Amino acid sequence: MNTTDSPKPHYLILDGLRGLAAIIVVTFHLAEPLGTGHLDILVNHGYLAVDFFFLLSGFVIGYAYDDRWQGMRTGTFLKRRIERLQPMVVLGMTLGAIGFYFTDSTIWPLIHTVPFWKMLLVMLIGYTALPVPLSLDIRGWQEMHPLNSVGWSLFFEYIANILYAVGLYKLSKKALSIFVVIAGIALAHLAISSPNGDVSGGWTLNIEQVRVGLTRTMYPFFAGLLLSRISKPVRIKHAFLYCSILIFAILYMPRIGGATQLWMNGLYESVCIIVLFPLIVYIGASGVIHSSMERKLCKFLGDISYPLYLVHYPFVYFYVAWISDRDGTTLTQALPFALSILVGSIALAYASLKWYDEPLRKWLRKKWG
Repeated sequence: MNTTDSPKPHYLILDGLRGLAAIIVVTFHLAEPLGTGHLDILVNHGYLAVDFFFLLSGFVIGYAYDDRWQGMRTGTFLKRRIERLQPMVVLGMTLGAIGFYFTDSTIWPLIHTVPFWKMLLVMLIGYTALPVPLSLDIRGWQEMHPLNSVGWSLFFEYIANILYAVGLYKLSKKALSIFVVIAGIALAHLAISSPNGDVSGGWTLNIEQVRVGLTRTMYPFFAGLLLSRISKPVRIKHAFLYCSILIFAILYMPRIGGATQLWMNGLYESVCIIVLFPLIVYIGASGVIHSSMERKLCKFLGDISYPLYLVHYPFVYFYVAWISDRDGTTLTQALPFALSILVGSIALAYASLKWYDEPLRKWLRKKWG
């Protein structure tokens, strides 16, 4: 646990873990088009990083805001969340719009039939993080944010934050525990009984996928909130190393159970989200920074984590188009392109943080007092 100038200790190791998970998300999206389906993706469980983000978010929100509600209004809290989240949402959607007509591919035959006004409307709606209906699915992938796919998780992040702010922060530890247990049962049922034997989904605006998105959000976010209230961190040496190994092992784990025993993979993901992710956050919150190098690494990873998540996917669209138009592309052939996107996205994320996100958030703080 790292003490900063803020009145509370800052969990720098958790920042580092969030950045590490964001990098793994990028590798998942780069590996995904090389697989033949959900069973053989190289980074097979990379999408679980989103569930880890939700848990981290709940933990940090509870830690930062639970003791402020006597002197803080709901509107103040929501302004702070908008200040934190929205600038990068706007940039991410803008990048997606800029690249939209240039991701020409046989897998997106609709793109060049989409009028400019329609793309502009989708971008402006995307700026709000609200989902677009299927009638505005201008890419044809049934995404609620067709200019930047990852926007779906920000929509559900906002829902969790709003629920917390309008009253769930008042829940006692006992009531919150009951809520979390029910949400955990719903999550396990989703994972084990789903057609693919996993929790993947939530990015389409229909009843089935909204249910997936809500189920994936409610347990980890409010489990993180509960963990922030009941945990008593101890001093754990080498916590960042141990947690990093666990995250790599969980997210890079090959598919379990194959095509015949899908429930086994669902059970694996349930254990990861319900048990292992809270354990990782607890260990990370209890960790001790050992060197200035580790401190700098965790800070850097934490700084780029959110910008990286929002800026990388517009470039993934180009990558997917390139692979789709070249049947039989191997990992070896795709690797140079993939690495350039990974490195370039990290560089862009850092530049976006320093030249756009931080200055804009500073301006918003001054404007809103």
